[in-house]
Amino acid sequence: MEMMYVEDCCEILDSMRVPITASDREEGEYPYYGANGIQDYVADYIFDDELVLLAEDGGNFGSKERPIAYRVSGKCWVNNHAHVLKPKVGLNVDYLCYSLMFYKVDGMINGATRQKLTQAAMCKMKIPLRTLEEQSHIVDELNRIVKIKKLRQLELEILDNLIQARFVEMFGDPKLNDKGWNAGIISDYYEVKGGKRIPKGMGYADDATAHPYLRATDMKNETILDDDIHYIDEEVYEHIKRYTVKSGDIYLTNVGVNLGMAGVIPEKYDGANLTENAVKLVPKTEKVIDGVFFAHYINSPGIQDYINERKMSVGVPKLAIFRIETMPLLLPPMDIQMQFIEFHKQVNKLKLATSSQTTLAA
Repeated sequence: MEMMYVEDCCEILDSMRVPITASDREEGEYPYYGANGIQDYVADYIFDDELVLLAEDGGNFGSKERPIAYRVSGKCWVNNHAHVLKPKVGLNVDYLCYSLMFYKVDGMINGATRQKLTQAAMCKMKIPLRTLEEQSHIVDELNRIVKIKKLRQLELEILDNLIQARFVEMFGDPKLNDKGWNAGIISDYYEVKGGKRIPKGMGYADDATAHPYLRATDMKNETILDDDIHYIDEEVYEHIKRYTVKSGDIYLTNVGVNLGMAGVIPEKYDGANLTENAVKLVPKTEKVIDGVFFAHYINSPGIQDYINERKMSVGVPKLAIFRIETMPLLLPPMDIQMQFIEFHKQVNKLKLATSSQTTLAA
């Protein structure tokens, strides 16, 4: 298929961008955009058009779920962390956006700590050359799929709320312990062990290896997401091989924006290395808490409030290990926990069926 360069099919408006520090922004009605969407609202605008913004630095490069490009329409302000593209005549703005949202930028970005897609590299990105009619047909079909996915996502959220409601019905508010369950603190039953950062001067492997490295961003929905797993090579592994997890381990993120998320390590990540931004809980005694129950316990509003009250908020949010060790832990009888686990399994089957319907629709 014939392709066209971004520099040939778009006006590049990067020279019009103006960053404004947070302290200098005047609050207003116009969205202030950065690499990954709206950062703020300001009192003035510099663009008033149908545009595509493409992350320059700090974008979701390599992600299969989070796009690196998005559409904006009307009056707005854009900082210098997003390229600004205006399609030329003959190019549908939505077609341009869809073409760039999950573009494989491997080999095009630079920067070890903060990856950057330079303007020179962006100009050489290619998209398929199609007629306007073909572009419109593709956009209509993709819009249909996006609409279905949004509806399915709403259904999944309703099912998640159902699980949480059942948890509260069975166990009450964990922070108040209004059901009067036996209780202790986490360190009575678990040893809390931190993970390990990749040594200075080393990095991730270019390809998949035998050693997955689980980051806090991979830890969601009480499990490990597969969409963007990073790996380390044998040399890096030898330096941090003591910091691994086992299948069934309970994790808890304790640093960064995802702080306070708990879940269970699935079997496929048995032996994976653990980030320094999370801890694992190693049982000291016979099993008194099921991992799925514990995840819902930690993720419940009451315990999330408890965590937020005790985290360090200066700079990067952090929950010290001793704070985790002294966190209250409710101990309902195991048979009652298992009743909840069975309910959880049945709802998860419905969630899986819903997700499968989304895949078939696409």
